[in-house]
Amino acid sequence: MSIPKEKLLWMYETMVKSRYYEEMLVEAYADGKKPVFNIGAGPVPGEMHLSNGQEPAAVGICAHLTKDDTVASPHRPHHHAIAKGVNLNRMTAEIFGKETGLGKGKGGHMHLFDPEVKFSCGGIVAAGIPQAAGAALAAKQKGEDWVAVAFIGEGAANAGAFHETLNMAALWKLPLIVVVENNSWGISVPKTASTAIASNDKRAAGYDNTVGYHVKDNDPLEMYRVSQQAVERARRGEGPSIIEIETYRFLGHFQGDPELYREKEEVPSLRERDPIDRLRSHIFSKGIASENDINLLENKAKSEVDSAFQFARESEYPRPEAALEDVFC
Repeated sequence: MSIPKEKLLWMYETMVKSRYYEEMLVEAYADGKKPVFNIGAGPVPGEMHLSNGQEPAAVGICAHLTKDDTVASPHRPHHHAIAKGVNLNRMTAEIFGKETGLGKGKGGHMHLFDPEVKFSCGGIVAAGIPQAAGAALAAKQKGEDWVAVAFIGEGAANAGAFHETLNMAALWKLPLIVVVENNSWGISVPKTASTAIASNDKRAAGYDNTVGYHVKDNDPLEMYRVSQQAVERARRGEGPSIIEIETYRFLGHFQGDPELYREKEEVPSLRERDPIDRLRSHIFSKGIASENDINLLENKAKSEVDSAFQFARESEYPRPEAALEDVFC
């Protein structure tokens, strides 16, 4: 299966945008938190979970989605949001707690909602799966060919919400795709110590009308290919799919994580197989784009990110009395 040139270049540009966005967040988040780490200090207080290294999971499937398709993301959401087309200015403003943010500065980085592109995320493990299934059920009831995607970590596949939702999705043949980002670590617990199955895509065998796919080595090209199959069968009304991608995070579970659970050689070894570098090499080897073309894409992506951070920094904080608005009892 050959990938169209425009899709391949979009994937590369989006991966670069996501990586640069989070590199900028590393700096912004650290501001005011040194020399002694204080989670509440600086312009971006609170926890921060970054996804550097996991970009293929997002672009590989979002390349097949439209604005009418739903994405539910977990606490590590930025690469998914960027690939789904969430408003970058408003997302960044939300992370900075500004009134121009997606949630008027009240949600922060783990609670990003953009109804314009049907994107949401939340900090509760596995909670996005039944929410995505609800969107899939709505699509089926309305007679639309819309697809719903839930991104989760490999640890969330052990939660009851995963199994309960897959059971109903299979029974009703819902257009639901669960993407399991297996980065080998559930916070500090290795997958081998928490999960009694080699790969979560094999769990699909426990449900009728469900297909499992496995993507090795954080490969964006293979992620694109299996995602196309999963999306197409969902649109045809053939039922849910589970995709597990072997991915990895270059950073800790959260910013400030001492990462004492990882061997010192792990991250340098992973960085040697950076998926962005590998995709760039593929593009050059196939003559898909020139070095100048790639430089232009990279500059465009970084310029959009720079503008978003400037927008966020220059935006106003919410009025104190706004804390009493949008509250439901």
